[in-house]
Amino acid sequence: MTITLTAYAKVNLYLHVTGKRSNGYHELDSLIAFAQTGDVLTFEPADTLSLSITGEMAPYLDGGQDDNLVMRAAQGLQKLCKIEAGAKITLDKRLPVAAGIGGGSGDAATALKGLCQLWNVFPDPVGMEELALSLGADVPICMKAHANHVAGIGEKITPLPPLPECWMVLVNPMVAVSTPAVFKARTGGFSPSSPMVGEYDLKGFYKGLAERHNDLMAPAITIAPQIQDVLVALEGQEECRLARMSGSGATCFALFDTERQAQQAQKGLKSAYPEWWISIGKII
Repeated sequence: MTITLTAYAKVNLYLHVTGKRSNGYHELDSLIAFAQTGDVLTFEPADTLSLSITGEMAPYLDGGQDDNLVMRAAQGLQKLCKIEAGAKITLDKRLPVAAGIGGGSGDAATALKGLCQLWNVFPDPVGMEELALSLGADVPICMKAHANHVAGIGEKITPLPPLPECWMVLVNPMVAVSTPAVFKARTGGFSPSSPMVGEYDLKGFYKGLAERHNDLMAPAITIAPQIQDVLVALEGQEECRLARMSGSGATCFALFDTERQAQQAQKGLKSAYPEWWISIGKII
């Protein structure tokens, strides 16, 4: 039996930094969605655990395979379920690294889901949630892989009604950006919490997003000025409804009404900027 799953790209449609706790963690208000593009993981039965990493973004991963979040997720699930079953895991790395779209977290979350299917195990939900969180703050939200509002330091997750159907073009200038460095570069006060938690038609969805912003965009641009170039290029695309940076960068996105419009933008951008990573996907 072979199981193949996609670790979808996680996108912060807006991100407000609303405060800072005494322990140094920042509080957030963010609408997180997923786009139908991502890394692909394959799981096959085996006597031992192994991980092979392929794909165009594989050379950009730091550390060895044993340090990869996928292996840590697999080992954690073995321990949680008290089993010795192995698996041959292949990670086809398609998303850029340190890009603000949850690549590593999505891989870990997808590994947990895929191995549960392969091993036919049903972990205790509380234990599974604790394991996911121990792997990274974004892993629990990536386990859900659909639109959610996130508050607190990321632990307060509110499921949302399905988002209006639209398409997203994702662009990364192939520059890795450190999240701690972006938070450190941030200046000024905090933004008010303004959750988008209702049900929206497409026009209202765009309007709601336009009234919000990403507080990490300005400090990220000071670290990686190429982000500004990406935003200008996206905003210049015909029929672009909104262009913004995701998370702490450097990946940016643009929203379009239809797949055709997104494909046209992707084609034009690839021609003009062949060195950039560019992908499209329908919002989940």
